[in-house]
Amino acid sequence: MRALVTGATGFVGSAVARRLLRDGHAVRVLARAGSDRRNLQGLDVEVVEGDLTRPASLLPACDGCEVLFHVAADYRLWAPDPAVLYQANVEGTRAILEAAKRAGVQRVVYTSSVATLGIPKDGAPGSEITPVTVDDMIGHYKRSKFLAEEVARQYASEDVPVVIVNPSTPIGPHDIKPTPTGRIVRDAMAGRLPAYVDTGLNIVHVEDVAAGHVLAYERGVVGEKYILGGYNMSLRDVLTEIAQIAGRSPPKVRLPHAAVMPVAYVAEAWARLTGMNPIATVEEVRMSKKRMFFTSAKAERELGYTARPARLALEDAVRWFQQKR
Repeated sequence: MRALVTGATGFVGSAVARRLLRDGHAVRVLARAGSDRRNLQGLDVEVVEGDLTRPASLLPACDGCEVLFHVAADYRLWAPDPAVLYQANVEGTRAILEAAKRAGVQRVVYTSSVATLGIPKDGAPGSEITPVTVDDMIGHYKRSKFLAEEVARQYASEDVPVVIVNPSTPIGPHDIKPTPTGRIVRDAMAGRLPAYVDTGLNIVHVEDVAAGHVLAYERGVVGEKYILGGYNMSLRDVLTEIAQIAGRSPPKVRLPHAAVMPVAYVAEAWARLTGMNPIATVEEVRMSKKRMFFTSAKAERELGYTARPARLALEDAVRWFQQKR
């Protein structure tokens, strides 16, 4: 088949493109003019220039493709102008799904996030059916992804064959930006995170997430969503594992959330003045009050999805960042 992958210049999207190529599929990627294309180097892909904010550029990209993997998203937990997040994540999703519909694309895999899912109050892992509303979304990134997933579900209800996947916290090679999680790995291995807050993440290798995308294409049910996760770990355990892999001492100081919040406000104010990314964001601190633990049982049961141990994912991430220093 010929697949169109959006976001292939980024972290998860490039992993999806690599997986498709490995499986013998022809891959076309949508890339903005002037975008950083290091993740496409050495890949036998067709590059079509276009932009999710320019709907007219999307129909030619979809034309002739049997499947669309819509991975692209503006993954920032802070932006000077939050409207940009909604434009890319919500309206961009609407535009590419409309183009796919008009082009007669036979299958769409839409990349959402566990950020859109509910978290049980009793501490149990969240699932695809944990109750949640848009009012539960903390910050503009999560809210924009929640609304974008609603757009995908709407198109699925209108006979557009959309399957939704919800990756948890991917880590691994080719995180060139890096993502907010990639920054944690990079800073922890460099000894720049001497303290931690009490929170938790679901860690998964980005290549397992990519494999899950292909399984969703092959076996997913239209209109359904599938968590593509790995292992639930406290942030302390994640940082300890990274320190051990990098040969450093693990952090021993636990900071209360209330102590970190003022730092986040100051960091955001400084970012507005300088244009630099903040070292911490208010949204991150608010989200860290909840343990982002999830189960991939549905994807395992219905798609045949599996994830390698978190230690292997962390090792690959550390090794890649070490090579790129």
